[in-house]
Amino acid sequence: MSQPATPHRPSAAYRYLFVGVLGLVVGLIATVMVSRAIQARQDPFPDALMHVMNRQVQLLQDAQAQNRCTLADSVPRLQTLRSLSNDVDLAFPGLKDSQGFQQHASALRATLNQALVAPPTDCVGMGQLVEKIQNDCKACHQDFR
Repeated sequence: MSQPATPHRPSAAYRYLFVGVLGLVVGLIATVMVSRAIQARQDPFPDALMHVMNRQVQLLQDAQAQNRCTLADSVPRLQTLRSLSNDVDLAFPGLKDSQGFQQHASALRATLNQALVAPPTDCVGMGQLVEKIQNDCKACHQDFR
């Protein structure tokens, strides 16, 4: 007497695995779409301005570290920094009416104006100037970051 053959059912684990992977993929795509939508609503100008200003200060530091402290090395960077400092108010319109913010912005502009009137001609002077610029930036960031 032979026993009737029972049909072999595949395990449901593969279905659960497929649904789980599909859920992860859909969740990942939704997360990317939401983050892109949030990113599109943010103004990149403030961060971009700060990055460019920071890079100019780094280039001054690099020139000093390489003992390239001539006027040709420092003046173009100082002019760029001074020009960019005019846009600080535009980058942070919510702080436009803040007296503290205006004082910090004015201090940075005064430092850069003074540096352009009498640019550093040696590495010691450039080091002092870079430190002064960094201190002006740091003071503002401590109060408004």
